[in-house]
Formats: sequence, C-alpha cells, structure tokens
Amino acid sequence: MASQPVSPAQRKKILRVIFISLLLDLTSFTFILPLFPRLLEFYRNLEVNHGASNPILNRILLGLNTYKQSFSRPISDRYDIVLLGGALGSLFSLLQAIASPFIGSLSDKYGRRTALLWSMAGNIASVALWVIATDFRTFLASRVVGGLSEGNVQLATAMAADISDEKQRGSTMAMVGACFSIAFTFGPALGAALANVKTVVANPFATAAGFSLMLILVETLYLYLYLPETKPSSQPSKANNGSIAEGKTLAKPPRRTNSYLLLNATHFIFILFFSGMEFSFPFMTYDLFAYTSPQSGRLLGFVGLLASILQGGVTRRLHPLRAIQIGVVSCVASFFLLGRMTTKAGLWTAASLLAITTATVVTGLNTLSSFEAAETERGGKLGNHRSWGQIGRALGPLLFCTLYWWAGRDIAYAIGGVGMLGVCTLVFGALKSPPSISDTR
Repeated sequence: MASQPVSPAQRKKILRVIFISLLLDLTSFTFILPLFPRLLEFYRNLEVNHGASNPILNRILLGLNTYKQSFSRPISDRYDIVLLGGALGSLFSLLQAIASPFIGSLSDKYGRRTALLWSMAGNIASVALWVIATDFRTFLASRVVGGLSEGNVQLATAMAADISDEKQRGSTMAMVGACFSIAFTFGPALGAALANVKTVVANPFATAAGFSLMLILVETLYLYLYLPETKPSSQPSKANNGSIAEGKTLAKPPRRTNSYLLLNATHFIFILFFSGMEFSFPFMTYDLFAYTSPQSGRLLGFVGLLASILQGGVTRRLHPLRAIQIGVVSCVASFFLLGRMTTKAGLWTAASLLAITTATVVTGLNTLSSFEAAETERGGKLGNHRSWGQIGRALGPLLFCTLYWWAGRDIAYAIGGVGMLGVCTLVFGALKSPPSISDTR
C-alpha cells in the first residue's frame, strides 16, 4: 500500500477482509479442539492396543504415565488423554513462539500480504495432513507444520494497526479479539457435529478435517483476491509538484511510553497463569461436579459468547490500559473464587469473570504494544510480543497441572491468584498510557 493515509472507504474494506478471513481461519482452527479426546483415543487404540509398528505414541504415553506417578495424589487413567492433549497443545504453542518473530519480520520486509499468503500455504499443508492422518505420526506432523506456519492472528493484528490511527487502534484491536471469541463459541460445536459424520473408515475424523481444509482454501482464495498490501511503503514517492515526498514510515519513530521488555513480560506472566487455569477446567469441573465433556463445552461456550459480546460492545470503547486493568482484576477474583467455591453458581460466576478477562487483557496489551512500534518494525515487534505469550501458553498448563495435583485445588488456585496479583502490580504500577491516546479518551 502507498504511504498515503488510508481513506475511510478503503479502511472499511480492509477491515471487512480481515474480519471475514479471521473468522474462517479461527473457526477452522477450533474444529479440532473438542475432538482431541476422541481423536487421541482413536490413535491410542490403533497404535498401542493393536501393536502398531510406530512407537512414537507409545513412548509419549509412557512418559506421561511416569509424570503422573510422580504426584502425591493419584491421577485417574481418565486423564491420560487430557494430559496428552495438553502436551500437544504445549508443543503447538512452543512452535508458535519460535515462528512468530520470523513471520512478523518477514512481513516487515516483504509485506503483510505476501507473508500471510505464505502462512496460508503452511496452514493448507497442515490441515491436509490431518485429512490423511491414518496414524499418529502423520497427525503429529500436521500439528508441527501448523505450529510453525500459523501467522494469521499476528499478521491481522499488524494489518489492523497499519490502517488505524491512534484513536481507532483500540476499537480495531477489539474487533480482532471478537473474532477469537465468536470462533471459539461456534467452531468447536461445528467440529464436534462434523466428527459424527463418518466418510473414511481409516480416519473417522476426515469429514471434520476436510471441512476445515475447505474453510482454509476459501480463506486463502479470498485473501488472494481481496486483500491489498497494508504495510506503509518505506520508499519515497513523487509529490504533485515533482519533488520527493517522504513516505509515511520515514517520519520520526514513536516516543516510547512502555518498554518492549515490560509489555512482553506482562504478556508472558499473564498468559502463564491464565492458560494454566484454562487447562485445569476439565479436571476441576469433573472433580467437583462430575461434569461431562458436553457440559464443560457449554460452560466454555458461555465464556466465549459473553466475551464476544463484551468485546463488540464494551472493550472497543475502553482505553486499552483501562481494559487491561479491568481484565486482570477480574482474573484475580476468578482465581480466588475457583479455589474456594463449592456450588455451580460459584462456578458460573467465575466463568463470567473469566469472560471479562478474555475480552480485555490480550486485546489491550496488543494495542499498547502496537503504539510502541514504528511502522517499519511493527510486524516483528508484534511477533515478538505474541511469542512471549505463546511461551507462557506452552509452560502454563504443565506447571499449573503439576501444582494442582501435588498441592490440591485450593492451594493451586490461591498461588495462581497471588501470581495474578503480581500481574496487577505491573499493570497498575508500571504500564502507562501512550500520550497519543491519553488526551483522546
């Protein structure tokens, strides 16, 4: 895109493309989430119980069993699949942490559109491997390829920042966050329904995988046809009088308000505790209330639906720093409530507080991070920011699960609450509002 300011009509068009493509991408991504227990059980029965020649899954399960036996409290075999799913989730997040800075830097060098289309090529390969995954080794390969190539979210964030001025930045980031909440509300239910349609005997989940692949292909074609380049040009352009006018990115860099170290550390610590709490939900609801998978799914669906409503109606109007502050306080309250509650009413109250956190914190941190990056480095800096969050998401479930089973629910959530109080200290005591938006909110 040229270095001239984006017209309102062009901005509206680009936002529509970003929104639709993100919905397609995240809906496809969430198809697999409710299928993990059945899917991994299928591969376990196929390759372990039936003596398949591929030993990868067997070695992984042996390692997880050794991990389980180290706890002071026994863990039911029911959680073998849950722990395996968590291990794969951590692997995916770790690969994302490695890839995100590179994808962001490539978008700074070659353009957002080019980087996104290459990322989509990797996504297509990943989902295609899932379609043909008749053994665990192929399925594992699909997750590795997906973890290394998924760049849609961070590039959508960078593009949203490219076409938004200081006053528009927060509401635009809230739109990106709303895509997450909408997709996570409806995508898992659709994936579960498609998994009941059996079309390939060797891969009972081929229907869901095939539909996911179709969404990715439609998204790629849509992006190819309708997405323009949004990265401001760093090349000088001819002015109307024949002189050379500097491009938008040649202006002086933004004045630093929050250091990258502070923003990335806040993101990492927050996601470390928050993701651990998310992963503990299936354990906790089963232990306390004997929740089935559909009941847990409805609870998480409620969180996603409420979060999408809040992002569309409230978060986009909030100052980004205020949104973060509200979110972390809600998260502290949820942690301590989950550690003490004994009724379903308490559980749903805690879930409502989590929805507030989901709707605010990451969106606000992404917005603040975008203000600190010059246009020529925005993709890389936002990629680094996402990378720190993904490291937290890789470590959080493992550490919190260990704490939960060693020390018990009360102590685990109390320690999580104290950790989140530490995040509150950073948010209220160290983070500052950029001057460019302090006077407009």
